Amino acid sequence: MNPATRDLLMKVSTATLCTALFKRGLRNQFIQEVRPLDADLPNMVGEAFTLRYMPAREDLNQISVFLDRDHPQRKAVEQCPEGAVLVIDSRKDARAASAGGILVTRLMKRGVAGVVTDGGFRDSPDIAKLGFPAYHRRPSAPTNLTLHQAIDINVPIGCGDAPVFPGDVIVGDAEGVIVIPAHMADEIAAEATEMTAFEDFVQEKVLEGRSILGLYPPTEEQSRTDFVSWRSARGR
Repeated sequence: MNPATRDLLMKVSTATLCTALFKRGLRNQFIQEVRPLDADLPNMVGEAFTLRYMPAREDLNQISVFLDRDHPQRKAVEQCPEGAVLVIDSRKDARAASAGGILVTRLMKRGVAGVVTDGGFRDSPDIAKLGFPAYHRRPSAPTNLTLHQAIDINVPIGCGDAPVFPGDVIVGDAEGVIVIPAHMADEIAAEATEMTAFEDFVQEKVLEGRSILGLYPPTEEQSRTDFVSWRSARGR
């Protein structure tokens, strides 16, 4: 990812990014029903590295599978690149954990940018204290082997009904997580930055008592002129 694009995405909201993608006809890029364990952290930004679970078949999913160094879950944790986001397809099933505190800590120590699952994390109180971006559906104490069988890494997946391809750009904030197709990331980041500046201007004017009519969207030339002056005065 272009470092300048990463820097821009650190400063914009998933809400604004949703609108920028909607303008391009993409309506299903927000990962549904996942929440941050710590909503006070800065934005999570990184390219997607994926892990896919399937329903567990009991004879193939005993505790002994973790002794295999090629186990897909273990490989994903050890191979997810620095600065990437590990995105886990858990089939929206939080009845068993997608991972726990030790594996998430390992991701953090390896320099990964964050982790997302449409299932749940065990040890979630400990993960919430790490200062590391982690998003899930809800806490889940049972081991992943109870219901999930890790089957693939770095393949296209679905996570919370959103399509995720390896290398897509993942952005998370206090509201949730959005997936930006890799080839759109630079232009989406630039547009969202412009939108954010305008939305800040609008918010300030609304707080002053101004009507949204003719202001949002800016159908009056005066509104556009006011925005240019406001932005210039703030060096934005």
